[in-house]
Amino acid sequence: MATLLYLTRRVLQAVAVIFIVTVVVFCLLHSLPGGPGRGILGPQATAQQITAFDHAQGLDRPLPVQYAYYLGRLLHGDLGTSYTLNESVSQLITQRLPKTLVLTVLSALVGLLLAIPLGMWQAVRRNKPVDYAVTTLGFVAYATPVYFLGLVLVLVFSQVLPWFPPQAPQGETLGQVLGDPAGMVLPIVTGAASMIAVFSRYMRAATLENLSEDYVRTARAGGARQRSILWRHVFRNSLTPVVAMLGYYVPVLFGGALVVEQLFNYPGMGLLFWTAAQSSDYPVLLGCVLVISVATVVGTLLADIVQRIIDPRVKAGRA
Repeated sequence: MATLLYLTRRVLQAVAVIFIVTVVVFCLLHSLPGGPGRGILGPQATAQQITAFDHAQGLDRPLPVQYAYYLGRLLHGDLGTSYTLNESVSQLITQRLPKTLVLTVLSALVGLLLAIPLGMWQAVRRNKPVDYAVTTLGFVAYATPVYFLGLVLVLVFSQVLPWFPPQAPQGETLGQVLGDPAGMVLPIVTGAASMIAVFSRYMRAATLENLSEDYVRTARAGGARQRSILWRHVFRNSLTPVVAMLGYYVPVLFGGALVVEQLFNYPGMGLLFWTAAQSSDYPVLLGCVLVISVATVVGTLLADIVQRIIDPRVKAGRA
C-alpha cells in the first residue's frame, strides 16, 4: 500500500511538473523580441504580414485562450510547423528522436558498464597509486569539454590510427544508422566519457560507505570471501545513489548529444536543434525543449521507481 501511494504521488508530481513546463515553453514563445509573429517571420516581415500571421495562428486572441488552444494541440501531438523546413515539428522530432535515444542509451550503457565496476575496483584499492591515477584521469575526462574530447578522438582514431570513420552513420531510418556500427563507436565513446568519470566517483563513494557497514564486518567474520561480499551484498546497496543520480543526468545526456551530434554530423534531434538555432526556427527549438523537458521528468520518475525497487527502505515521504 505504501509503495502504491508513493508511486501515485510521484506520478502526480511528474504530471504537475510537465504542466509547468508547457506554461514555460508557451511563455518563451510569447517572449520573442517583437512577439512570436516577428520572431518567426524574421525582421524583414512587414506589419501587414505579421498581422495576417498572428490572425492565422490565433496569436491575436487573449493569452488564456491561446494557451488552452496550445495545450489542446499538444495533447493531440501537434507541436507546430517548422517555417524553415516547412514540415510538422512533431514529424521532424519523430524522425530524429529515436536516433538520439539510441545514441544516448548506448552512451549511458557503456558509461555505466564501465563506471560501476571501475568505482568498486577503486574502492577496494582505496588510497593506492592506481586509485589516485584513475581519479586523476576521471577528473581530466570530466573537465574536458565534450567538443574538444570528440575532436581528439577523431584526430587519434580516424587520422593517426584510421580505425573508425570520423563521421557518424548517415540515413533517414534507424536501421540505416545502426547498419554502420563502426561509425557509432566514436560518438558513443565521446558521450560516455564524462559519464564514466562522474558515476565511477559516485560508485566509489557508495562502495566505501557500504564496506564500513556492520553487515560487511559480519560477513567477513563468517568467512565470506571479498568477491562474494562485494557482488552479493555491497553491489546492490551501492547502486541506490547511482540510480538516483541517473534520472537527474538525463538532461546532461541530451545536452551532450546536441554537441556530439553536431560534431559527428549524426542525424538526431541534437543536430536538428543545432540547425534550428542557426536559422532561428523557433517552433522547432521550442518543440525540442518541450520534448527534452518531458524526457527529463520521465527519466527522474523512472529513476525514483527503480530506486524504490532496489532499496525498499526508501521512504514514500521523501518524494
